[in-house]
Amino acid sequence: MTDEQLGRALKEASFLEGEFTLRSGRKSRYYLDKYLFETQPALLRALAARFARFVTPEVTRIAGAELGAVALAAATSLETDLPFVIVRNAKKADYGTGKLIEGKLEPGEAVMLVEDIATSGGQAIEAARVLAEAGARVTRIVAVIDRLEGARENVEGAGFAFDALFTRETLGIPAF
Repeated sequence: MTDEQLGRALKEASFLEGEFTLRSGRKSRYYLDKYLFETQPALLRALAARFARFVTPEVTRIAGAELGAVALAAATSLETDLPFVIVRNAKKADYGTGKLIEGKLEPGEAVMLVEDIATSGGQAIEAARVLAEAGARVTRIVAVIDRLEGARENVEGAGFAFDALFTRETLGIPAF
């Protein structure tokens, strides 16, 4: 699947018009439903191959924030043969280990964080900070789609490198 074909398939699978409230609290006239592409094996496989292109020799682990980036991290892990961790949004309060990071992460590891849809970059920044507090070095954050609403500026302003496989513009979605 070419990048152009993948972009078309992502848009066809996930683009919805209407009135939506985004995680950032912003209102939007369109929504990119990540679960509509992340649950499709061919699209998930193609995305993992694209994410793998950003894995440098220094990267020892892949990470994804719950819930949206877990499938992406797992698929990228399979594609690269690197282990992955899941970064929780909040600690489990009353059961289990109560950890913010699920899976094994050693201090000093170089981690590439995958993200689904980047709007403000808030969730990616939160996850990267959790990883950094655990002693990891986040080499970069790579999103499937950048909505071009400040994510790059915010992520880079927080001190992390940022890339996106696609943007709102490359998918042919107008600024509403």
